[in-house]
Amino acid sequence: MPTIATEIHDKIGLIRLANGVTNAISPEMVTELDAALSDIMGTARGVVITGGEKFFSMGFDLPRLIVMDRPGIAAFMDAFNGLLLNLFTLPVPTACAMAGHAVAGGHVIALGADVRIAAPTVKLGLNEIKLGLAVPYLPGMILRLAATDRVASEVLYHGNFIPAPEAAAMGLVDAVVSKETVEAEAINRVTALAATSVPAFAAMKAARNETVRRRYEQNGKAMNERWLDCWFSEPAQSLMRQAAEKF
Repeated sequence: MPTIATEIHDKIGLIRLANGVTNAISPEMVTELDAALSDIMGTARGVVITGGEKFFSMGFDLPRLIVMDRPGIAAFMDAFNGLLLNLFTLPVPTACAMAGHAVAGGHVIALGADVRIAAPTVKLGLNEIKLGLAVPYLPGMILRLAATDRVASEVLYHGNFIPAPEAAAMGLVDAVVSKETVEAEAINRVTALAATSVPAFAAMKAARNETVRRRYEQNGKAMNERWLDCWFSEPAQSLMRQAAEKF
């Protein structure tokens, strides 16, 4: 069963996460979302990713991933980082519309977009450290580009869930609007950006993202191994098994 659905609204591609109530990020979702981003480039001038009313995404599908061995998790993370890099460097305007909570991997996907719109009841956060995990290398770099270094350190080192209005004040969200208008606002923002020169926008976006892309290509393999060491540590495995029971 597909984990996403795609639509086109006046040359703006809408990708809807559709993997149950939690929109947990499974291997299938990573593959389908990455393919959708590539496919939609042929017909769309911009992209909006949206999710459910309760969860934009709860993060990684822990019940699926916790039973994988190191090569399996390494392959999953290579694919997830590839998806994130694809979204982050897409040469058209992108937005995430969050009517529901976006935490852990869900927040990571939102960080990959140019614009983030959230409902006032939404909470965002990277709670990996509370599970004994590091936030992976690529998302960490993107966060430090999206926000100040001080804000990024607060998010990464404490792992708290942040209400959308507070996240907006921290620069993690671009606008907080009613749940009913989150999707429309994201489409409007992307439409406005897409009305500018396509080559100029693509060139400026590539210049902005170049340092992160280059550093990931140079250092990603070694840094991902450090992340895997955290994943397979006994304290993290124990905490993740407990967290998996909530899915």
